[in-house]
Amino acid sequence: MRVAGWKSTTASIGIILCVGILLSAAPAPPRPQAAQATAHEIALTLDPAQTRLHFSVDSTLHMVHGTFAVKSGSLQFDPQTGKASGSIVVNVLSGETGNSSRDQRLHKEILETWKFAEATFRPSQIDGQVSLAVPSDFKVKGIITLHGTDHELIADVHSEFSGDHWKGTAKFDVPYTKWGIKDPSNFLLKVKPVVNVELELSGSTKNTL
Repeated sequence: MRVAGWKSTTASIGIILCVGILLSAAPAPPRPQAAQATAHEIALTLDPAQTRLHFSVDSTLHMVHGTFAVKSGSLQFDPQTGKASGSIVVNVLSGETGNSSRDQRLHKEILETWKFAEATFRPSQIDGQVSLAVPSDFKVKGIITLHGTDHELIADVHSEFSGDHWKGTAKFDVPYTKWGIKDPSNFLLKVKPVVNVELELSGSTKNTL
């Protein structure tokens, strides 16, 4: 009986060891689908020919309107987490308001474009839902480098997607005097310290994994 009991115990231990070996050799379970989905991004490329920055600033005499050309732009964002990256580069040298003497002062004294020829916006986060099926409105947070210094910026964005193309607008204010840019006011003309900006956007899109 002792021999039979010993054989039974040995057989049980052998079965347990075999099961343990089989389990340790089995492949690891797949990662949850939600974890895999966070790697999904949408990449946007700007078409400089279809993209332009419009600005306006009020004064005691009249409202001044102007434009800047956009040099380049590419954005990437994760629709689930809202994390964003990329950059939009504006050619500050291209700025014009329709008045040659005013434009000359704008470039030479106010924006000092001979020293700061570009302005760059680098997005970091999207707040709100971006839809590829219907028009959507959301906010984009990031850092703008203007006149040689970095500033936090939040833009209100409207976007529309159609196939592999997209278009939209981004609106934000620039408190230029607070940001260290010279006030163009004089004893005859008082200019408001905030510039209203609307960025007209257009380009192509693709999904990346």
